Amino acid sequence: MNYAFGALTPDEQPIYSIGAVERMVDIPAATIRNWEQRYGLIAPERSQGGHRLYARRQVEQLRFVKRELDAGLQPAEAHRLLADTIAAGQPLGGDERAEGPRVLILLAERDPYAAEIAEFFLRTEGYVPRIVLDVADAERAMVDDPPHLLVIDLLISGGAGLAFCRATRERSPVPIVAVSALASGDAAVESGADAFLQKPVDPLQFVSTVRDLLGTSAFLRRQGSLR
Repeated sequence: MNYAFGALTPDEQPIYSIGAVERMVDIPAATIRNWEQRYGLIAPERSQGGHRLYARRQVEQLRFVKRELDAGLQPAEAHRLLADTIAAGQPLGGDERAEGPRVLILLAERDPYAAEIAEFFLRTEGYVPRIVLDVADAERAMVDDPPHLLVIDLLISGGAGLAFCRATRERSPVPIVAVSALASGDAAVESGADAFLQKPVDPLQFVSTVRDLLGTSAFLRRQGSLR
């Protein structure tokens, strides 16, 4: 799959693994797959390696269904309501959650310039970013001051990002956003990443991805609704 979608908006790009979606919407992956087969309304893209990849609007659709289930509807009724809401062009609503006073994000980047740009946008959103430029420093940072989210350039330290991603996932449930100049989405997901973004990364999409994995969306907050 080509992850450089060009004109597509951030909510249209399939970047989230089903494991990430399971944690984001609090619905078991098996249930999400079952709904896909039964109702066919929220159907993810498939990567070349066969992985399910969800766009952010699909995450919001699943959140909509979850809210209706919590309100007492059955899955079939919730999906019918979702279909009617989409057909009418109505907003799906939101469930933004409050952030803690200090949300630490570890930026493991090989490019100091790219790291500074990412740091700027994260600080603008109120996060506390920490930059490291090689895997050895990233490993120490994960132990000394564990972050709430990890952003890892897969080409860091001569291409050691995939191994670091895999090792991190084996030790920690921390959300992982993998980035790369190469189309490495399948490898990233297989190594435990929750989302993959291909460089050059759109700043709005980057911030929205971070907020989605942590529980809130910059894209939805800025746009107001999904259409």
